[in-house]
Amino acid sequence: MGIKDLLKFMKPYIEPIHIKKYAGKRVGIDAYSWLHKGAYSCSMEICLDANSEKKLRYLDYFMHRINLLKHYNITPVVVFDGGSIPCKAATQYERYRKRQTNRELAMEKLKEGDVNAASELFQRAVNITPFMAYQLIQILRSESIEFVVAPYEADAQLAYLSGLETEKDGIAAVITEDSDLLAYGCQATIFKMDRYGNGEEIILDKVFDTVDRRPSFQNFSKELFTGMCVLAGCDFLPSIPGIGIVKAHSFVSKYRNNERVLSVLKLEKGSQMPEDYCNSFREAFAVFQYARIYDTNTKSLKHMKPLSQTLLGSSDKDLDFLGPEIPSSIASAIAEGNLNPANMEAFDRFSSSGLDLKPLIKDHCTPKKVVAIVQAKHPSSCFVGPFSNETRGVVMKQNPVLGESKYIHEALALQKLVSSPEVREEAKEAIVWSDIPVRISKNPFKIEAKGMAEEISISVEDENSIMSLEFPDNGISKKRKHQEINLDQGVTEVEKFQESVDKRTSSGKGRGKLNKPKMSNQNTIFKFFSRVQV
Repeated sequence: MGIKDLLKFMKPYIEPIHIKKYAGKRVGIDAYSWLHKGAYSCSMEICLDANSEKKLRYLDYFMHRINLLKHYNITPVVVFDGGSIPCKAATQYERYRKRQTNRELAMEKLKEGDVNAASELFQRAVNITPFMAYQLIQILRSESIEFVVAPYEADAQLAYLSGLETEKDGIAAVITEDSDLLAYGCQATIFKMDRYGNGEEIILDKVFDTVDRRPSFQNFSKELFTGMCVLAGCDFLPSIPGIGIVKAHSFVSKYRNNERVLSVLKLEKGSQMPEDYCNSFREAFAVFQYARIYDTNTKSLKHMKPLSQTLLGSSDKDLDFLGPEIPSSIASAIAEGNLNPANMEAFDRFSSSGLDLKPLIKDHCTPKKVVAIVQAKHPSSCFVGPFSNETRGVVMKQNPVLGESKYIHEALALQKLVSSPEVREEAKEAIVWSDIPVRISKNPFKIEAKGMAEEISISVEDENSIMSLEFPDNGISKKRKHQEINLDQGVTEVEKFQESVDKRTSSGKGRGKLNKPKMSNQNTIFKFFSRVQV
């Protein structure tokens, strides 16, 4: 992921830091980098879609680090990846193929009884799907954590935010595991942050200003640095055989002009250099400079920075390699986490899973807030299909970036986002619900108010869900069958609990801890990061 061997090459410029350095500032989070790291501890359960508490450990991992930042008075800004970008298709397919191979090998090891070997292979096979990201988004909303789903690459969105001033909602640094942030020109990037806040930082201006370290970047500009990264091989363009990060740096240092470097390579490499490499290089370089991002002020797409004179005369269709244009209504729905960027289906209606869940908890006009999230088991896969974004779990049947088909889901998506009056009325009466169970627990990094941190679990008896995946020649289609979920038990027990709370309040007793209602533990899974306020 990112520029091959770049961080190793940049080691002389890496400084150890503690995250408290950014106290009082806004810091961007590359969401999928933390989700991937968190998923390593439960990769087998995710890949096998196991009904286990361990399956949701990645949420625990993520929120622990969010609370760590808040503990040090840092404002986290979480950025999620969005849809596919055309020039990354080959990389996405290769990653999909590797995950599929690792999953098959893991299943073989599991049958042989070698759980350790299988677990290691499952880690290489696990994929973070949009629904997993949506589970996290629900928690971020409940905790009032700022987030945005980028229209395409989260790296581009983060780099754009890092270039803004603080008063314009800019960020002071980015926490990630992806070296692409350096190629995008992000000024301050933090890698390998551990659970205690220790990490490694690269400040790009210091890299260019330092004169006594090797490799030297003294005469580099951000454009030359990006050109070096593209030349060494990136997600958008593989390198020419024999050209790695060291030789790429050598060429750029010597000729100090990206176009001149291409001319020299064409002479030196000859037949080893693909015929269309120069054009592909220019497109990949342009993505790092001008990729489309989401502007929260205008609620529409824009480019990271004003287009160059070369690109100004191009039409929107010609600029699709920067990320195809998206109507503002769709872009806003994606950015706010209401629309699945992979298949343009509304998350809140569970249109992809086939479930028709209804709000389970009623607000009985009391000053108490009860948040109950009931398990809604849905199929998941540790793969994505060919030519889909590597972080996506659903594959569109048509390529959304070619010709007229790029807006093919617009009308459908808008229709799904507009609920009927009856549905809107039901939503007013409902307390937050989702497709994940949540633990209502104390935040380990902040002092809780009295009467909070009670833990509630609701058991729902549900039938097994069935999913099958087919891989026809023209893409991937999904067939899912779900049987009805019996919600009566969960509703009844929450009502009983609310009743007991009212009695205790009216009698003036029990101002301390609330007694937990006795509920079935059958089929319950990991309950997470929500709170009960009394």
